[in-house]
Amino acid sequence: MRPVGSKYLLEEPLGRGATGTVWRARQREAAGAEAAVTGQPGELVAIKVLKEELANDADVVMRFLRERSVLLRLTHENIVRTRDLVVEGDLLALVMDLIDGPDLHRYLRDNGPLTPVAASLLTAQIADALAASHADGVVHRDLKPANVLVSERDGEMHPMLTDFGIARLADSPGLTRTHEFVGTPAYVAPESAEGRPQTSAVDIYGAGILLYELVTGRPPFAGGTALEVLQRHLSEEPRRPSTVPAPLWTVMERCLSKDPDRRPSAENLARALRTVAAGIGVHANSAQIAAADGVAALLAPDPAPTAVPETPGAADPTQVLPSNAGSYDANAATSVMQQNAGQGGGHADPTAVLPPVPPQPEGAPQSDGPHPWQSQLQAARDRNDQTQVQYLDPSQDPLRRRPQRQQPPQQQQQRRQQQYPPQNRQQPQQQYQQQQQYQQQQQYQPQQQQYQPQQQRQQYAPPQQPQQPAQRPAREPRQRSANPMKIPGLGCLKGCLFTLVLLVVASWLIWELTPLKDWIGQGQSYWHAISDAAGTVSDWISKLGGGSGN
Repeated sequence: MRPVGSKYLLEEPLGRGATGTVWRARQREAAGAEAAVTGQPGELVAIKVLKEELANDADVVMRFLRERSVLLRLTHENIVRTRDLVVEGDLLALVMDLIDGPDLHRYLRDNGPLTPVAASLLTAQIADALAASHADGVVHRDLKPANVLVSERDGEMHPMLTDFGIARLADSPGLTRTHEFVGTPAYVAPESAEGRPQTSAVDIYGAGILLYELVTGRPPFAGGTALEVLQRHLSEEPRRPSTVPAPLWTVMERCLSKDPDRRPSAENLARALRTVAAGIGVHANSAQIAAADGVAALLAPDPAPTAVPETPGAADPTQVLPSNAGSYDANAATSVMQQNAGQGGGHADPTAVLPPVPPQPEGAPQSDGPHPWQSQLQAARDRNDQTQVQYLDPSQDPLRRRPQRQQPPQQQQQRRQQQYPPQNRQQPQQQYQQQQQYQQQQQYQPQQQQYQPQQQRQQYAPPQQPQQPAQRPAREPRQRSANPMKIPGLGCLKGCLFTLVLLVVASWLIWELTPLKDWIGQGQSYWHAISDAAGTVSDWISKLGGGSGN
């Protein structure tokens, strides 16, 4: 058992959340007058120990102490009462009433969704708790089923809203810059996701999502990542499930509005939910049904929503306290930053000290020139000066070089002789040698001459004018083909057309130059016409033979 303060002992953990761990604890002795509930020795309580990053944040500690009275006076039959607050070294804890029952998240997982009537009546009680907290200026900002405990009284479910003030305490500048908002992504309001000013309308949005989940068993917006869920909160509208009656969907739709100014107040939400529960039940009369159908008239927007004090990230950076909040003295003098060693101690600035010069061998002449590192720095600066311009032969320029076809060796030699005549053939090699000589001279110049002032620095030699290469012989114009366009299958098509023309001409000649037309007109058969033609030919030949004999 671990002691918490001088009055409580932790026995066993009951659950862990985003802000801390809830323990079952026992009271060792009665609390003092600073506690809201004195309690008796041996009484069971629930203690929520906040995480170390919250306990080590000085802003959270100061806010914890400053809002002690707000948290202790927040009492309602549907709110888990905060009995005492413990601040001990690096430990922050809230002592609350112990509720013997599961939370709504576990209840839905074990028993499934509720009926629309039961969900409306249960959410109406939660809206009553929100109305009481908003009247005291406290906004929950993390309303979800896991923060609603369920206790049974006289056989009925009695919801108890817990973790009031935790989101408000965790809203420190150091944490909100990391998380951007306080809450769970599946239940966060659009204005919280965008970092806009928040009011009590964020709790109404959370109540709408909780009501949706009580009826369907799942929240309206889900996704694989927190960013995807937040994007759906900002851009998508919820879809009406088939199990939700029209009056109840009107309430959900108004609570889940993207515009916080259209959401109703907590009092109007509780009144509308009880009206819907009476009108959609099996024993509802005509007046109750008509009132449920007109529930939109009860969902008037909140004219004066409760603003969330100290918007995340809006705290002045000069107000951030040191990490050792326990030893912080508000009346102490402001700590002075340590002065630079180069100004106070007389020592040189470490960033200005050059690396040591390597030891010179004995007998070597001592150079009075600049430090070698300074020479290298100067050389690095000189490399940023104007780039030296040198002549580059067009044939060696990779940007102008074009792929050429391989020519026979004889043509290559002839072309080389035309481009470089005998008197100029050695010129490219001489230019290359001159460039190499110039670079060697520049490289081995003394450092004193190399790093002269800019006005006295030797200018680069003017670039040599490139020699105009010999003009290439003009190419003979290429003869263009008769059919520059190549159409697939065109040759086959032309062959077919030519064959068809030949057949037509041959048929016409046979028809006109042969007695085929007479044969068809006389109605003779093919073989009979052939035999007559053969007989006519034989008679004609015999006549020719007889004529020649005479």
